[in-house]
Amino acid sequence: MSVVFSPITLRNLVLPNRILVSPMCQYSAEQGLATDWHMIHLGGLAMSGAAMVCIEATAVESSGRITPGCLGIWDDDRQAAIARVITAIRRYSKIRVAMQLAHAGRKASSDVPWDGGQQIPISKGGWEAFAPSAIAQKDGELEPRALDAAGLDRIRKAFAAAAKRAVALGLDALEIHSAHGYLLHEFLSPISNRRTDEYGGSLENRMRYPLEVFEVVRAAFPKEKPIGVRLSATDWVEGGWDLEQSIAYATELKKRGADWIDVSSGGISPLQKIPVTAGYQVPFAKAIKAATGLTTVAVGLITEAQQAEGIISSGEADLVALARGMLYDPRWAWHTAAKLGGQVFAPPPYWRAPPREQKDLFGEIINGGR
Repeated sequence: MSVVFSPITLRNLVLPNRILVSPMCQYSAEQGLATDWHMIHLGGLAMSGAAMVCIEATAVESSGRITPGCLGIWDDDRQAAIARVITAIRRYSKIRVAMQLAHAGRKASSDVPWDGGQQIPISKGGWEAFAPSAIAQKDGELEPRALDAAGLDRIRKAFAAAAKRAVALGLDALEIHSAHGYLLHEFLSPISNRRTDEYGGSLENRMRYPLEVFEVVRAAFPKEKPIGVRLSATDWVEGGWDLEQSIAYATELKKRGADWIDVSSGGISPLQKIPVTAGYQVPFAKAIKAATGLTTVAVGLITEAQQAEGIISSGEADLVALARGMLYDPRWAWHTAAKLGGQVFAPPPYWRAPPREQKDLFGEIINGGR
């Protein structure tokens, strides 16, 4: 039997296979509100055959959005807008649904990618960004405001409130975003964190705030439901965050009840030099899993069925997550199941979709029909 299509249990959540849909920013919200685009986008991914889909990076406060088009969950209106999408998914799909809670930090107030992705000046509709230190992401940008005690407390409480809203939404799991150069990663990396208080300097101090955020989210979410963390295993910049520090961070997260580590990399600096090849981030997941025993998720240029099977069967990671690959081939899990002899969920209107030689793909016997 294919290991990709074997179940895995995270607390009380049973996933029927090892395929996840990564959170993917769509930059299509309106003032943080989910729109019809989210219904179409997430609704389609809910039919993918993956075990779980993770809703895109969702800002815990308005100033924590990357762009004006980013999704938010900081009040009742934003909660209600995404609830509509989740209700539709629940009606027609068995896929589990998670959400990635996020704060953009110094990368906030940016334009959407297809309009250049550059920082939006406050004079042109942008907003003030917040970060561990008053260091811009790149030369020429307005420096963010360094967070004081009140700011740290505000954002910590915003993460906790977002977790409570996720409970009300009935989400199956949460993922905390501490990767890709956003706020929590900014605290971890010495490139962006130059603080001289208890939140800067030593590795212990730089980990302190991300760990505090994890603790308040874990306390606000039901004990029987899992919470994972996405991290950048390395900054790909000399003198930055690296794998050894990532292992230390993952170890501390495990002590506090983290259920998985979603292992990505990069994003803290435009000076990064990433050697992009197929599965280039998998060794990081393998190293973190070996050192900590935590469930790990491998991401990054995982495109082939046998590649995914090899990653999981060899113990390099426990799950694989696809983003752009799932957009390019929304039935990737179907096709992978067909190649590896697995089965996936599909709603009844799709039961007659597979070719005759794959009649058992859904595990359903189709009778009748015209």
